[in-house]
Amino acid sequence: MKFSTRIDRQVAATELFDALADFDRLERMLLRRGVAVTPVNDISIGARVWDLAFDWRGQRRELQLALVQFDRPERLGLTGVSTPFDLRLDLSVIAMSRQKTRLIFELDVRPRNMRARLALQTAKLGKGQLDRKIAKKVKAFVDDVLS
Repeated sequence: MKFSTRIDRQVAATELFDALADFDRLERMLLRRGVAVTPVNDISIGARVWDLAFDWRGQRRELQLALVQFDRPERLGLTGVSTPFDLRLDLSVIAMSRQKTRLIFELDVRPRNMRARLALQTAKLGKGQLDRKIAKKVKAFVDDVLS
């Protein structure tokens, strides 16, 4: 299941990309929101990897997130693996002018088991509402990152 949204901001493209790629600040933001963030230093992977744990809908969820693409100042790619889902998150920064930038946020969620497949099928029924919620959350995230 794919989700995507676009957000335009009156900032330079490099400024937005640098704010999105400030991983230390992003870790602190997640910690403030109650997410347990553990950096994994695995030299064989050659990328930044984090173990995340958080409570969602009354259960503890765990996710391993890895940075797989870092093309400054245009694109960040992250993959995530949890017990029920595989995730792919792509952030593309496009300069529309010197001081106007568009962020394209794309999230692809794939099920890893039958229970997750059923959950995604159910979620597809309300995809329009989920798209609006994700767009609102991404907008708030970008506002927080740029502040």
